[in-house]
Amino acid sequence: MGERRDHCIRCGQCCLKASPTLQEEDVDLVRDGFIQPRHLYTIRAGEPVWDNVHEELITTKEELIKLREKKGKGGCIYYDEGARACRIYNHRPAQCAALACWDPHDFMEVYGRSKASRRDIIRDGTLVALIHEHEKRCSYSGLERLLERIQQEGEDAVREILKMLRFDYHLRPLVSEKTGVDSADMDFLFGRPLIETIPRYGLRVSREPDGSFFLTTLSSPP
Repeated sequence: MGERRDHCIRCGQCCLKASPTLQEEDVDLVRDGFIQPRHLYTIRAGEPVWDNVHEELITTKEELIKLREKKGKGGCIYYDEGARACRIYNHRPAQCAALACWDPHDFMEVYGRSKASRRDIIRDGTLVALIHEHEKRCSYSGLERLLERIQQEGEDAVREILKMLRFDYHLRPLVSEKTGVDSADMDFLFGRPLIETIPRYGLRVSREPDGSFFLTTLSSPP
């Protein structure tokens, strides 16, 4: 058996395993600039995701705001592997402050409290209205209803899905252009693009040279 610990030895495994979800008490960390919106992404209600705590695929019942992970290698974007330290340690999210790999009690207490949402963080009324319109036209519940209709309606349902995918895809650069919000903030504002998350439903989207979208099935969902 390994040695039982009661303190952090800065091995970094907690930070390398996954990134935290923001709690309500973390809202000011974003508003005050300690955490940048470009370093966040939104998991929208109804989105199928992997739950690192319970280690299973779930459908989210509520909106979640997460810190990004490093591309290709995983681990929290704010973790400095060379220094084996958090780059925002004094302003780290509540889940990080509560996390102790030798005793999950405090973390689970924080994890069970209310999560932060985009509407807690964003003050700009125009952006809030755009988020509302996006949710109305591109919700995961709406996508699932269209997927259920494919068997009965065939191409008609597929066309509606492609319309949703195009709206989601083109909204992001348009909002960036019209509002001046950094394009890197779009995954925070509108969640991950549907063309990236739809493989969870066993589908793949390809974009043709003429800009059109093509929907195909995967041999097995990821």
